[in-house]
Amino acid sequence: MIKSMTGFGKSVIQLSTKKITVELKSLNSKNLDVNARIPSLYREKELQMRNTIANELVRGKIDFSLYVEITGEETTSQVNPVVVKEYIRQLRNIVDGDEIELLKMAVRMPDALKTERSDIDETEFEAINQALREALVEIDTFRTEEGKALENDFLLRIRNISSLLDQVKELDPERMEQVRERLQKAVSDVRENVDENRFEQELIYYLEKFDITEEKVRLSNHLEYFMTTLQSDDSNGRKLGFIGQEIGREINTIGSKANYAPMQKLVVQMKDELEKIKEQVLNVL
Repeated sequence: MIKSMTGFGKSVIQLSTKKITVELKSLNSKNLDVNARIPSLYREKELQMRNTIANELVRGKIDFSLYVEITGEETTSQVNPVVVKEYIRQLRNIVDGDEIELLKMAVRMPDALKTERSDIDETEFEAINQALREALVEIDTFRTEEGKALENDFLLRIRNISSLLDQVKELDPERMEQVRERLQKAVSDVRENVDENRFEQELIYYLEKFDITEEKVRLSNHLEYFMTTLQSDDSNGRKLGFIGQEIGREINTIGSKANYAPMQKLVVQMKDELEKIKEQVLNVL
């Protein structure tokens, strides 16, 4: 079973005075790359939350966002009355104005509000952890569903390549006969009297150069291995990528040895299917 690296998960938890929202977004990446956007109050717990994410998501470019909205009678900011009064006094020396208007101006000045740092409440942080775990479950479900769609596409492409390989096998005897005839004609054009033994030796040599029996067997095995890996318990995009490279190597060798237009057309079609596989493998976890 494979999983996609693309996913989204979200969880919202309502406390007595706060609403906590956790969002996770992931895209494909060679390694794990977590970008965290969290309020400064919770920075001391960032490493712990990153580790939780890393243990579950393993790989991908992850955007982790934590939003905390105050919904009750709680605030960490307080008016600094001494500073505000001093601002009002200075403003009154500059302009004559209504007391309310001067107050509006004063509270916008630097240091008019003071923020008191408070320690993270463990009950609150456990609620954040719960929201994070729920978001992780949701993004994992999303990745699994995306993985099923990828798997169906891979199976289609692999079956297409396998079908094209069957056509290559059917064409191979005809191709080899044409190669033999071309070689024989080429020799007869050069020399009328040919040493038959030498000719047979040369013919065997060139036929062996054009022989694709091993490539057909290896390609068939690689296709089967790719499908087996799709059904394994763990999602392994890197392994599928390596198998895809081996499939490409055999297809390229068949193409270079073919020397026969109908077979080379089939090779081009196989390459096209393989390119689509390679593009999608980059999204596999």
